[in-house]
Amino acid sequence: MVHQTGCVIGDLNHSGVLVAQDATVALIDADSFQFTLNGKYYPCVVGVPDFTPPELHGRNLASVQRTIEHDNFGLAVAIFHLLFMGRHPYAGRYSGPDISMGDAISQNRFAFSLTRQAATQTTPPPGSLKLDMFPDAISRAFENSFGLSPSARPTAMDWIHALNSLEGLLNRCSKIKTHYYPGSARGCVWCELMGNSRFDMFPDLATVDLNIPTDAHGTEQAIREILAFRFPTVADLLPAVAQPHGVSNALREARREKRWRPLSGLLMIGSAIAGFIFAAPAGIVWFGLLIWGLVKFSDREVESAPFQKTFKEADERVQRELNAFVQRNGMTEVMKVYGDLDVAIATYKGLDDALARELMVMKSNRESRQRQTYLDRFSIRHANISGIGPAKTATLISFGIETAADVNQSAVLRVPGFGDVMTGKLMAWRRGLESRFKYDSTPNAQDVADERTLRGRFSAEKAKLESVIRNGLGTLRNAKTRLDTLPAKARSDRALTDALAARAQAAKDLRELSVLVPASSVTLTVTSPPSASRVITPTSPRVTTRSGTPTCPYCGSSMRLRSGRYGQFWGCSQYPGCKGTRNF
Repeated sequence: MVHQTGCVIGDLNHSGVLVAQDATVALIDADSFQFTLNGKYYPCVVGVPDFTPPELHGRNLASVQRTIEHDNFGLAVAIFHLLFMGRHPYAGRYSGPDISMGDAISQNRFAFSLTRQAATQTTPPPGSLKLDMFPDAISRAFENSFGLSPSARPTAMDWIHALNSLEGLLNRCSKIKTHYYPGSARGCVWCELMGNSRFDMFPDLATVDLNIPTDAHGTEQAIREILAFRFPTVADLLPAVAQPHGVSNALREARREKRWRPLSGLLMIGSAIAGFIFAAPAGIVWFGLLIWGLVKFSDREVESAPFQKTFKEADERVQRELNAFVQRNGMTEVMKVYGDLDVAIATYKGLDDALARELMVMKSNRESRQRQTYLDRFSIRHANISGIGPAKTATLISFGIETAADVNQSAVLRVPGFGDVMTGKLMAWRRGLESRFKYDSTPNAQDVADERTLRGRFSAEKAKLESVIRNGLGTLRNAKTRLDTLPAKARSDRALTDALAARAQAAKDLRELSVLVPASSVTLTVTSPPSASRVITPTSPRVTTRSGTPTCPYCGSSMRLRSGRYGQFWGCSQYPGCKGTRNF
């Protein structure tokens, strides 16, 4: 659809596509689309390397005019991700020296190719699906997408045909009813992969053992089961209602009224003509009557706006009744649990990367932390600074400025009675102390203790998340039987069926008026409580000043207590120059 408007997406990648549970697809992050408007060309100057075609690797994207063929490459990568369970088409085992993903793409080393294996010198990674497991239409489409000719890449419409063909050729596994696999494969590919990895990609929740192992493998299995959990959809919970046989009383009344208007208009026109003939001096009156009659005579169509409003109100009523039904049957609480689990899983999967980042930050600011510790040894109370006596010293301390480590220009200027002159004296005192600081690059006991503390915090957070995930899975399992009965309950829910009947009647009236029936806006969204929106992960060891105020993990400056949407937190005193934060 984007291409039909003359636009090119350019930066087409997985993070720009959202798919809802009802299979509605939305494109986001559209501010980088390439297009031409009023003769001016607007390029797409950004791109994700893993989705960038070979011919654009190494080029300055700001000077490239994108084409549909470039988008077709990114689209093929996204579809490959879907069909091959997250694998990248160029992620394989290269027989030569190690190369990056970008190099593999630029060198056209499609790892799963069946026709160019000798040229790519690359084979698929172990435990992955193979291209020959899919029908010829799919394998041919991927070979063309990741081949040597950009013009041969399938278009979006080509993929629709190929995927529809694949859907029609799926077989159902005889052992696990939730396994569907391509008919061209030699057997159930999911059972084969499960035999090698012990992970079931599409588990049958009805036969899952209630025991949840507490080791890492058990947590991963729990995550897979949680991600495979499915709630009843809007279509499941909205029972079909009998279509009304006729129009509503409101439409009949409106039509009855409209039938009399042309007749009354005709009488008014006749009266006006007679008036012109027999009472010409009152012509202005007869002229007005003539116009009014013409309006009434021509007004034969029923106004559709009130009936469109009726449909909208009926659709909103269905939404309210669906929300009430979900609430009455306990589905809301389960959906909140699922939302919390979604956050917990994302945090759990990101812990290792977060730990690596924190370790890197801790090592990169080692000199800053060492300098801050050195400056923290020099108290304001013992400083001999001209013009700053006991009274001003007490004021500084009351504002959290106790040592040289707490002194910075913006913090001091906020203290009453400290203008540019006094602030300059304090800054000069701090700079004098800093000039005597000598950085010791030799690892010491404090470094070991800081790293041990950091790893301990992450380990504790990981154990906590594992417990949340396992307990949450138990909640979902317990709720599954109840959720499975909801469609049947919905069919007998009087309030919900009455609302659906009212909407069906409103839709019938619109069709009778030859008005397009609007799409329903009724949704069923898995949400999490506001507290789950902010993910808190362990941070680097908290270095504090003598007053108990922590220092910034990035620049080492003192921090200030701030308030945000989710409560209080420590923010760097150098903000906005530095945006370091710590949890309160």
